[in-house]
Amino acid sequence: MIQLMCMPIYPEQMEILYSRPFSEEMLSEDFEIKDGKWYVDGDGWLIGENRKNSAAMCISRAEYFGDVLIEFDAATVLPATRDINVSWHMSWNEEKNSRGVAYVMGLEGWYEGYVGFEKSPEYKFVVNTKLLDFVPGKVYHVTVGNIGNRLFVAVDGVTALEIRDPDPIDLMAHGRMGFEAFCTRVKYKNLVIRRAAGERKYTPYEPEF
Repeated sequence: MIQLMCMPIYPEQMEILYSRPFSEEMLSEDFEIKDGKWYVDGDGWLIGENRKNSAAMCISRAEYFGDVLIEFDAATVLPATRDINVSWHMSWNEEKNSRGVAYVMGLEGWYEGYVGFEKSPEYKFVVNTKLLDFVPGKVYHVTVGNIGNRLFVAVDGVTALEIRDPDPIDLMAHGRMGFEAFCTRVKYKNLVIRRAAGERKYTPYEPEF
């Protein structure tokens, strides 16, 4: 269970939209590589390497619309220390060969060690916090997604950040997801995409004194 504000959610009970172990065959069939070096190592980790100051992406061919929850394990590959990133509700801009509309979640990102969200391509919507004590090289279980305009990310089962977008992306128009390597070396494993669902629970305040 992950506790959002007035809404506990249970990822293990949600409908699975996609779940397939990483392999070179899976990578070729289900994803597109947009710059950088991406490969699957002998332990089943998807490795992303990119030395440039730009977003090299590995994006899904399929689209996942509506309320979506994405689970995966991730870590930086030492000596790299930063930027575990995933995008969802994304469209790829073929003309510019870059990410178009998307929500982007990052751990240990934005040059200063934040966990947060930003909205592509204008990046006027950015929210983050430095409360996560990130350890480079450590494997984290990340749960990220949206229920309506509520965006959330949990790390090892604990909510790290939750925000409501007052001008949300059209959830039925943009449905791709993707991993990113932004001037770093990172690894991803155990990807599961689910239909996010949650029920608001109103808790009345009672006097405490």
